[in-house]
Amino acid sequence: MSSLWINPAFLFILGSFLIPILKGRAKQTFLLLVPATAFLVVNSMSQGTYGAVQFLGMELIFGKVDRLSLVFAHVFTLMAFIGVLYGLHVKDDGQHIASFLYVGSSLGVTFAGDYVTIFIFWEIMAFSSVFLVWYRKTQKAVDAGFRYLLVHIVGGLFLLAGILLRYGEVGNFTFGPISPEGATLAIYLIMIGFCLNAAVPPIHAWLPDAYPEATVTGAVFMCAFTTKTAVYVLARAFAGFEILAILGAIMAVYGVCYAVIENDARRILAYHIVSQVGYMVCGIGIGSQMAVNGATAHAYAHIIYKGLLFMGAGAVLEMTGRSKLNELGGLYKYMPLALFFTVTGGISISGFPFTSGFISKSMTAEAAEGYKIFIFLMLMTASIGTFLSVGLKLPYFIWFNKDSGLKPKEAPLNMNLAMGIAAFICYFLGVYPKFLFDMLPYPVHWEPYTISHFAEVMQLLLFTGLGFLLLLKKLTPEPTLNLDVDWFYRKGSKVFMWVANKPIAIYEEYLGEVYNKWFTNFTLRFSNFLWRIFDVKIIDGIVNDIAGFWKDLGGVARLTQTGLVRNYAFFMLLGGIVFITYYLFK
Repeated sequence: MSSLWINPAFLFILGSFLIPILKGRAKQTFLLLVPATAFLVVNSMSQGTYGAVQFLGMELIFGKVDRLSLVFAHVFTLMAFIGVLYGLHVKDDGQHIASFLYVGSSLGVTFAGDYVTIFIFWEIMAFSSVFLVWYRKTQKAVDAGFRYLLVHIVGGLFLLAGILLRYGEVGNFTFGPISPEGATLAIYLIMIGFCLNAAVPPIHAWLPDAYPEATVTGAVFMCAFTTKTAVYVLARAFAGFEILAILGAIMAVYGVCYAVIENDARRILAYHIVSQVGYMVCGIGIGSQMAVNGATAHAYAHIIYKGLLFMGAGAVLEMTGRSKLNELGGLYKYMPLALFFTVTGGISISGFPFTSGFISKSMTAEAAEGYKIFIFLMLMTASIGTFLSVGLKLPYFIWFNKDSGLKPKEAPLNMNLAMGIAAFICYFLGVYPKFLFDMLPYPVHWEPYTISHFAEVMQLLLFTGLGFLLLLKKLTPEPTLNLDVDWFYRKGSKVFMWVANKPIAIYEEYLGEVYNKWFTNFTLRFSNFLWRIFDVKIIDGIVNDIAGFWKDLGGVARLTQTGLVRNYAFFMLLGGIVFITYYLFK
């Protein structure tokens, strides 16, 4: 790989153009072959810097390969394969093209070594992923997609402004670690751009707004890449920024509070992305090697088990057409495989022993305990809410609550295979954590399976389970609308459109009439006056006089054209006498 380095991003991006050409089994084979090849390419990479290109005086680096980028690329390509397998039955080429561009741009950010390359792939991520929302083709999806795109455009503008200011400060676009000491406006603008994609409150509401409205397969891809790519760039550049530790802890609690009261299964899972990414952002803010390792490990585990949860909820939506908990119940008799896979995702995200969440989430919590006690307590509170809402509430009301009368079939084979692979990884990482620990950025000196840690987690989970049984009636989902901070820009946009359509439109119409009646008439009259004075009297007069002079001179000269040699000789002699006289007496 030292002589030839292949960026897996381009396997997906270039591969997306071939999707419409292929048909039938050839297309399905190709769709699986691209992420499988990318996964093998990532596993064969050596650390180093590759793909440096000079462009307009800038050095663009497409291949910054180290332990941090490799672990994210490893799980990105793995999840891409699982996601493609899950959506293999989808006939809509547009969804496959959008997902390939989305995955490819995420990998492009992961291996980028400069801000320009990051920004290019960052924007491709936004514009490709929005189609995974729009392809659901409902009015809600169209509206949510537009809001999603507008918010991400704003985030991109913050990022671009920070990048340009940063270039003015340091004179280059190199992307790397930044010290919290002496951080400038440029640094915080870049951080805001990254934090928006990480769904850090209060700039998070685009996520629970858009993800539940995405297509069944689109939501699986979206839950894996946008926020985790943001976690990667934050870990790369902003480790040790205390503000991130505080914001991450707030995220962890904020997300579960909304998840507990939500009714829609995919909105519950969307809010839990906010919560779980909060653990990662918090670990990055703490900045110690253990905390960054914990954030990275949790990102890896989260991509798999959150994808599994979205696949389980998506399977229910695919087979029943419903995702609201109050409309579901009693499905355990008809979809037992989806039940098993969803419960696996639920206990993994809750941190049950022998699942991936147990060996990843606790590492960040352990680092927080030695950092600031209030942050540690907030993360523990979030853990209670996680098990309560996703580990208990979600599966109970989908699978075991009062029979809804629905009798769906099991999901298609490819969907169950994809969920089976993800479930296996959840248990494999929980049983054999060394596989993940060996990929982390720093050496791991922490053992998750100790008696104290095991007892602590089990007490937390068992008491949460007891609380769920006692509060079951209170937790019964209701078809209500829960307002979030997106209320402000939803209402704000309506106010803006009203102002634009009413007062401003009326004012513009009035101003147009005044302009046409007074300014336009005045301009025409004044220009006519100038035409008569300057064009007719002055300019035309001068031109006509000059033309008349040359006409008269031509008439005189014409008299000399007699055709007689003696006359021409006379004029030549006369000219010679004049020239000699001038020369002698000057």
